[in-house]
Amino acid sequence: MPDEDAPRADRQSPVGEPVIRGDPDITGQTPEEAVKFDPDNPESVALAAETVARFATSSVGDDDHVYVLRGAAACAALVRGVGSYKTAAERTDGAASVSFIRKWARVHDLPRSVRLHVARGDIAPTAAKHVARLAGEARFHLAWAILDADLTVRDVRTIASAVDDTTTIEDALRDHGIRPGHLDVDLPADTYFELRRQAALEDRPPGSVLADALAAYAPDRYTPDDTRN
Repeated sequence: MPDEDAPRADRQSPVGEPVIRGDPDITGQTPEEAVKFDPDNPESVALAAETVARFATSSVGDDDHVYVLRGAAACAALVRGVGSYKTAAERTDGAASVSFIRKWARVHDLPRSVRLHVARGDIAPTAAKHVARLAGEARFHLAWAILDADLTVRDVRTIASAVDDTTTIEDALRDHGIRPGHLDVDLPADTYFELRRQAALEDRPPGSVLADALAAYAPDRYTPDDTRN
């Protein structure tokens, strides 16, 4: 059985590094303005503990995505710095619970492509908490369903809770009336014409032609766990 108190380390970028928060094109913050947390630096760990305590007692909602991502980064760095969720909670003097820190640390560990949508406001941070409960490709399926099916936080929680050893994310989505892999796209007229022509000549659905085109575009850019900086 996995150790529930052990910190996860899904991201390849340094823990607490403001990879997205420090991108002015996404958040308006520069790398210098974004707070960085270093789990190997005692002073930075202390700052992370203070940040987590404020985050846990703050009334800031989903609208301030940068603030939430900073809080999530602080949770992750604090856990790495002290070695466990329990000790991390103790460092906040009771302001944050083990459950709170675990949930938000896992949001910080989501793949970059998902966190980008959180930073842009496309995925609510409270929905991201439920996406982060899943592992592997299931996180992507649920995140993209949020974007394509306009899921509410309650929808996301219900679907995430349905996934277990016998129910796949695809089955959970279908049970919720969502077609996994379905996407409505707008294409330039010439591109749409060529897609339809090619699909007809090859006697294949347009989606199959698009899938092949994407795979051929740059196959080395796509991995099951998109954790690059």
